[in-house]
Amino acid sequence: MEQIKLLRERTGAGIVDCKAALTEANGDIEVAVDILRKKGIAKAAKRGDREATQGLVKVAVNAAASEGYMFEMNAETDFVVRNDQFKETSEKIMKLVGEKAPASLEELHALVLDGTTVEETLSHMSGVIGEKIGISRYTKLSSQGTVGSYAHPQGNIGVLVAVDRVGEGELTQNLAMHIAAANPRYVKPEEVDASELDREKEIYREQLTKEGKPAEMIEKILGGKVNKYYEEVCLVKQEYIKDDKKKVEEILNGTAIESFVRYSL
Repeated sequence: MEQIKLLRERTGAGIVDCKAALTEANGDIEVAVDILRKKGIAKAAKRGDREATQGLVKVAVNAAASEGYMFEMNAETDFVVRNDQFKETSEKIMKLVGEKAPASLEELHALVLDGTTVEETLSHMSGVIGEKIGISRYTKLSSQGTVGSYAHPQGNIGVLVAVDRVGEGELTQNLAMHIAAANPRYVKPEEVDASELDREKEIYREQLTKEGKPAEMIEKILGGKVNKYYEEVCLVKQEYIKDDKKKVEEILNGTAIESFVRYSL
């Protein structure tokens, strides 16, 4: 029943269809998603990477806008995450990270905060509160151009994005807000994994075959389907959230997006 529930959340399909797909897939949820999509039953194929952990995403950019820092601090319950001590500690750590610019999560844990390491501080806090508290991931993003950021007010989404030109603070902030809302997985189509694209094409072919489309027409339609897929997963091909008549690539004015990182709880 738990697998059926997860499959329903990811595809929007009914209980009976989910149960049948899981049986056919021998309990493999990813295979079951593909089965439902090929049958045209799945309304959406949401990614299964959402974590159940409670926490806060903290984001900062240095004064020169050449580096950005982001980490996720977790607890076991939302009650603790909303606790003032948890919030104040996360703010202290973020300030320290901004000053010291650690290169990795290990370096972040080793930073000295109030006479002890960040790792020891969180361990002590865990003992006092009675819940496991820690920093699960950390990213440092650097650029010769501009790094921008966005953090959702509730602390559940954070974004860093880098472009190749200096002085693009407004552009990077707008891009970061777009990434937070639209959740792209790649910057451009060339980055899409070939095996992932082959998987999508296979699903589209089977869908079109079931609709009775002739083989020569299927290959023509396939090109449009692939372009539509790029619009879903590639940042530059997405409709810009602040003007849906434009694609993201149209608002760049020659500036190139180097990379981005998005955290979501």
